[in-house]
Amino acid sequence: MAISERAMSAYDQLELKFSRQSALSGAMAMLHWDSAVIMPDGGSGARANQLATLGVLAHDLLTDPGIGDLLDEAEADRGGLNDWQQANLREMRNGWRHATAVDADLVEAHSHATSACEMRWRAAREENDFASLIPSLEEVVDLTRQIAVAKSEAFQVSPYDALLDQYEPGCVSATIDTLFNDLGAFLPDFLQHVLERQKSQPDLILPAGPFAIETQKQVGHDFMEALGFNFDHGRLDISHHPFTGGIPDDVRLTTRYVTEDFTQSLMGTLHETGHALYEQGLPAAWRSQPVGLARGMALHESQSLLVEMQLSRGEDFLSYALPKMKSAYQGSGAAWDLQNLQQLYLNVKPDMIRVDADEVTYPLHVILRYRLEKALLSGDLAIAELPGAWNEQMQTLLGVTPPTDSMGCLQDIHWPSGAIGYFPTYTMGALAAAQIFQAAFDNVENLQAQIRVGRFDGLVTWLRQNIHEVGSSKSTNEILQAATGYALHTDAFKAHLNARYLPS
Repeated sequence: MAISERAMSAYDQLELKFSRQSALSGAMAMLHWDSAVIMPDGGSGARANQLATLGVLAHDLLTDPGIGDLLDEAEADRGGLNDWQQANLREMRNGWRHATAVDADLVEAHSHATSACEMRWRAAREENDFASLIPSLEEVVDLTRQIAVAKSEAFQVSPYDALLDQYEPGCVSATIDTLFNDLGAFLPDFLQHVLERQKSQPDLILPAGPFAIETQKQVGHDFMEALGFNFDHGRLDISHHPFTGGIPDDVRLTTRYVTEDFTQSLMGTLHETGHALYEQGLPAAWRSQPVGLARGMALHESQSLLVEMQLSRGEDFLSYALPKMKSAYQGSGAAWDLQNLQQLYLNVKPDMIRVDADEVTYPLHVILRYRLEKALLSGDLAIAELPGAWNEQMQTLLGVTPPTDSMGCLQDIHWPSGAIGYFPTYTMGALAAAQIFQAAFDNVENLQAQIRVGRFDGLVTWLRQNIHEVGSSKSTNEILQAATGYALHTDAFKAHLNARYLPS
């Protein structure tokens, strides 16, 4: 330890050490983005070594024996800290306990395995060849299980809850079971009523393409800018699986384009823009500290789904957006009528692909993955049996069977990347998005009129003040309680679905 560090308080020393760890994590995030967007396949081996090495270095920083003593000392003197510092100290402790629960060798092995499996997944998905993925996916799931067991023993929770805590701190599967059981009882009948109602609506007309990718990029760029995305601190690119990565000062989001149909590509871009706005709006004064991070993936997903589902598929937004889309694509005719476009975006159809799913059937996709990943982690489901189990659940929940594994169990990158425990946060985010958007309407004067003329500063400012700038200073439910008056629940989501899809 440098002499200058010895003169610092325990808390200040911790801030310095966590700032260094943040820099390493940020570098890893940029390397992940590079791997997904521009890295040639031949660089995958070297990249895997870089990520594994950085992962071990970041782990070593947090597991240094002195960190535990500093945490104890800072906690004993917490009375001298302000509210943000105390919250930061709490988040430091949580990060430390996750890190110290797992050996460095396991961290390194997991990093190598997920890097290799992600590359294998890309080819397997392209070639519809699940068998070729089995060995590497078995290794990833086995190593993820070892991490889950190590953390479960340290935290005295189930292995699945130990992984879930990485993505949604403090959440347990019992909470998810309650929410999902409620939705599971509501959605099947609701879905049938919506499908029956749709039969009486005019036939949908998909605007005729092709739609040049460069034009789609420009349209997406323009809407991102209108929503408040700061291109001085971020960029938009293309990847196999859309995602938002990078760091708050340099947000990297990706999308994918289909030349025959611009509508889905645009919503994918707007979805990631919601994630990006959250990252760019996190508290600037706490950039390199745990308390400055996004609260968890449920709130993160709430921001993407608020922009995509709650805002952008609504009549107010489409009234503003349609003239711009018609101008960009030189559209004309009945396909470009507002009513038709809105029906396209609100069309409910049980289908195979999660990222293209409507908001009524989307939770069923998540419930499927939640059930299967718990079975994979417990060992009740072998990797080789995954395609059959997937198709069986798809038939049970959605009434469809994927014709190929590429449209079934190969469609998501999450499990090849070791992200078991992540999927439930999508639907928790959908529930939170409904609560938050309603609260915004209740609190932002003339919000509907603002949206109809393409003004989003009122909405984004409210989100900044009530969600983004709060960072991790409070728990998810504390943030929701303060912003909406309620902890996470299903009522607002169900009310939203009823109002949008079964209006009286």
